[in-house]
Amino acid sequence: MCENDDFDAMNYAQRALLSRRQFGALTAGAGLVSLLPPVANAAPVTGTDVDIRTPDGTCDAYFAHPDAGTHPAVLMWPDIFGLRPAFKQMATRLAQSGYAVLVMNPFYRIKRAPTAPANPDFNDPDTRKQLFALAGSLTPQVTVTDAQALVPWLDNQQVVSKTRKMATTGYCMGGPFTLRTAAAFPDRVGAGATFHGAALVTNRPDSPHLLIPKIKAQYLMAIAASDDKQQPEAKTILREAFAKAHLRAEIEVYAGTMHGWCPPDSRVYDHDQAERAWARQLVLLQRALA
Repeated sequence: MCENDDFDAMNYAQRALLSRRQFGALTAGAGLVSLLPPVANAAPVTGTDVDIRTPDGTCDAYFAHPDAGTHPAVLMWPDIFGLRPAFKQMATRLAQSGYAVLVMNPFYRIKRAPTAPANPDFNDPDTRKQLFALAGSLTPQVTVTDAQALVPWLDNQQVVSKTRKMATTGYCMGGPFTLRTAAAFPDRVGAGATFHGAALVTNRPDSPHLLIPKIKAQYLMAIAASDDKQQPEAKTILREAFAKAHLRAEIEVYAGTMHGWCPPDSRVYDHDQAERAWARQLVLLQRALA
């Protein structure tokens, strides 16, 4: 989101996240898992809060993986609301399908998770200022610095397969971070996926899409219909860039969706379209990480 001044960050923030109170009411007595369908033949998994040293401090994160065997790694970049129960649940769900998944707090330089206030009121200037200041701290170089710490950390885990490629996924502002990760580790990252990715194509010389010639990963880009309406040319630019790089990429606008539709705690969560995007992600990972 800090990648592009034209991205309507405030509009997204005002509509995309359920308040903690609303979210609690929806999940009372059932837990977050009730918002996501169960995984068929789910592997038993372990999820753990972890601290990871980086050149800039200690990154708090959540690591979920199957209990037995070794598995391809997935580095997951969250949206502006950061590391929270919804993303831990998504990491756990992906782990149940056979992946070792790390979802990190992108704002660890400033504060540990949770980084979004409880019951956020986006009409409140202080709340807006706080969240946008967090997002504005994430420069392209910061992303690369984090990737250069997190990818080796994953590779040092016994449950991570070193003989299979890894993947990186990102939501909203995390979308561009996947391209920066894939470009920093072209021989390690075999798959990338973005969900309502923000500012993948900009007018700047450091636009994320300009990194596509440097990567070797197959991609899924699930675009919100509302984002496509604001920037309809982006999908064409992305398709052309992947084609020129001779990389397989599935770039699709998901009809009827609003920016932020994938996390289950989002105000604009679209269950059917989120499930379709999730299924396409599984197809990508199975194919590209073989």
